[in-house]
Amino acid sequence: MARIKVTECPIKGLYIVEPAVRGDDRGYFMETYNQKDMAEFGLNAVFVQDNQSMSTRGVLRGMHFQKQFPQGKLVRVIRGEVFDVAVDLRQGSDTYGKWVGVLLTEENKKQFYISEGFAHGFLVLSYEAEFCYKVTDFYYPGDESGLAWNDPKIGIEWPDILGEYQGDASAQGYALSDGTPLNLSDKDQQWPNLDSAFKFV
Repeated sequence: MARIKVTECPIKGLYIVEPAVRGDDRGYFMETYNQKDMAEFGLNAVFVQDNQSMSTRGVLRGMHFQKQFPQGKLVRVIRGEVFDVAVDLRQGSDTYGKWVGVLLTEENKKQFYISEGFAHGFLVLSYEAEFCYKVTDFYYPGDESGLAWNDPKIGIEWPDILGEYQGDASAQGYALSDGTPLNLSDKDQQWPNLDSAFKFV
């Protein structure tokens, strides 16, 4: 019997994975990944690389993807809290341009399984957050691309962000409700809107 709970999201190819956590007064134990358990739910991705990042409150990373070497991802938070988002960029998909967001925290221990063909990003809501993810292909610097995080045509409902869309992906004028400025890399403020974005065949 599988020791995880897998819930399919409204968009095909996206799943919430909840591991079984066993704990007592000493702490807890859980399997963060088990190939056999995942296969019972038809999730047969082969992961080739593990990544980890740390970000501070107000950092938004995204929306990222690789064009010729798309990456499937299994993402989770080991410290803090983030709002994690995937946007469907599969040409011909009934849900093209639609998004799913999942709150990932060190307390809920949820994981988000994102198949190839999606743009991915996240917003840090805690003071700091450590983010881990497994990927199905290697990182190719020349193949990376992205999508504007605030494209009104997509309409991602980022929690706690205040500000008005000014026609591009700039973070200028955006902040969290406590006044923390929204913090994006220069590159992430240059990505195009959905109409000009790469589409996966």
